[in-house]
Amino acid sequence: MVTDTVLQLLRERKQQGSVPGQRGDNARLVLLIEGGSSRGAYSSGMTIPIEQLGLLPMFDAVYGSSAGALNAAWLVCGRAESTQHAWWDPIIMRTTINPRRALRRRPVVDTDFLVHKVYTEIMPMGFQEILDSAVTFHPIATDAQTGEPVDLYEQIHDQSSLQTALRASTAMPLLTGGPIEIDGRSYVDAGLSEAVPVRTALAQNATHIVALRTRRTDETASAPARAERLLMSRWFARNAPGAGASWLRREAIRAEEERLLASHPAVLQIRPPIGSAKIGRTERRAHLLREAVDTGRRVALNELAGCVEQHV
Repeated sequence: MVTDTVLQLLRERKQQGSVPGQRGDNARLVLLIEGGSSRGAYSSGMTIPIEQLGLLPMFDAVYGSSAGALNAAWLVCGRAESTQHAWWDPIIMRTTINPRRALRRRPVVDTDFLVHKVYTEIMPMGFQEILDSAVTFHPIATDAQTGEPVDLYEQIHDQSSLQTALRASTAMPLLTGGPIEIDGRSYVDAGLSEAVPVRTALAQNATHIVALRTRRTDETASAPARAERLLMSRWFARNAPGAGASWLRREAIRAEEERLLASHPAVLQIRPPIGSAKIGRTERRAHLLREAVDTGRRVALNELAGCVEQHV
C-alpha cells in the first residue's frame, strides 16, 4: 500500500535518527498542509502529533497553503501544541475575523493583526527558529498577475519577509483586503491556485508525501451564485487580474490535486473523518473550532503513532 511506503520511511528515519542533509536514503519526504481559512483548525490539530512524536525532523520540507502555511509555521518552530488554543480563543478569533467590518468596507479577516500583533506580542511565533530550521518552510501564494502558484521560500530572508510571506499566502480575495506585495510582485491567497501544494512539491522532486487535509472525502463545493461571481469578478479586475481565471477554475484545480495525490506511489493523506463538522471559511464559534482541532489531532495520532515505539 502507498500509505505503508510512507510510514515505513518515517519509521526508518526515526529509528536511524536521521536529520535533513544527512540522510542515508534517496527519498525526499515532504509534508503538505491544506488551507481553508477556519477549516485550518483541522490541519492545526493534525500537526500536533507530528510535533509530539518527534517526526518533524524526518521530513525534508513543509509546504503550506493559506491557513495551512500558518499551521506549518507553528509546527516548524516547535509550537504547534502550545498555541493550539488560538483557534478557539474568543478574543483572537473575533478580532481576527469580524464580518461586521464589511459594513465599514474594512477587511473581514485581519491578517495584519494576526501576523503582526498576535504572532509577535500575544502569542509569539518562533520566527528565528523557522529561518534556521533544517526542515525548509515553503509558504505558497498565488501570483496576482498570472494566477499561478508561487513558492515564497526564496523570498524569505528575515522576520519581516517571513511575516509578509504568511500574509501573502493568506490574502483571501475581498475578505482580507488587497493583494500583498513582495519584491515588486503582488500575491493573493494560495487556495486560488493550489489549495494542497502537491504540484509545487512534485516539481521540487518530492518522492514521499504526507498531506494534512481540511476537507472530508465526501465534501463538495457548490458553484458560486451569480451575485458572488459578479462581485468577485469586479474585485479581481481591479486587484488581481490574473487570478480571476484561477478562482473560476478552482474546482478543476482541486480535482487535479486529488488526482495527483491519489495516483502518486507514496502518499499518506490524513483527513477529517466523515461525519465531522463542516467548517466555513469565517467560522468563529469556539466549540466547533476546538472540536475540529481535537478531531484533527486524534485522526493524525491514529495514523502516525505506529512510527514510534510508544504512543503519546
